[in-house]
Amino acid sequence: MIGVDGEQLGIMGINEAKTYAYDRDLDLVLIAPTATPPVCRAMDYGKFCFERDKKEKEARKKQQIVKVKEVQLSCRIDTHDFETRVNQARKFLAGGDKVRAIVRFKGREMTHMDIGQDVLLRFQEACKGVGNAEKAPITEGRYMSVVLAPVKQ
Repeated sequence: MIGVDGEQLGIMGINEAKTYAYDRDLDLVLIAPTATPPVCRAMDYGKFCFERDKKEKEARKKQQIVKVKEVQLSCRIDTHDFETRVNQARKFLAGGDKVRAIVRFKGREMTHMDIGQDVLLRFQEACKGVGNAEKAPITEGRYMSVVLAPVKQ
């Protein structure tokens, strides 16, 4: 039996433990039923549940949800368009989101996948200060993509 303030009260019968708890307007809670003898504690169970829920809520509040934003590029992208996409990606990375850069191949561009890979590598270099690539560029059908994660402060 464990008391109100966490002090050990020793081994008691079930009736003694009930009277101890109920005399102090507390609940008798079975902590470890598989132990020999089973461990019980006298506590205010409503207050205990409230405190537990409060801690879980605080933990959820501190959790950060990471979104994956997508930036689409092409093999024939012009310099100004490229810079615009880099600025978008930098803004997303600064906000704590991940960025997936995708190069889409149309028609005969499939034969020149090295150009698309060069575009993605150039994109990685342009985002170097605020984001790092998680893996090398990956080809998936007509798409080649790379995922950039924000740099931890």
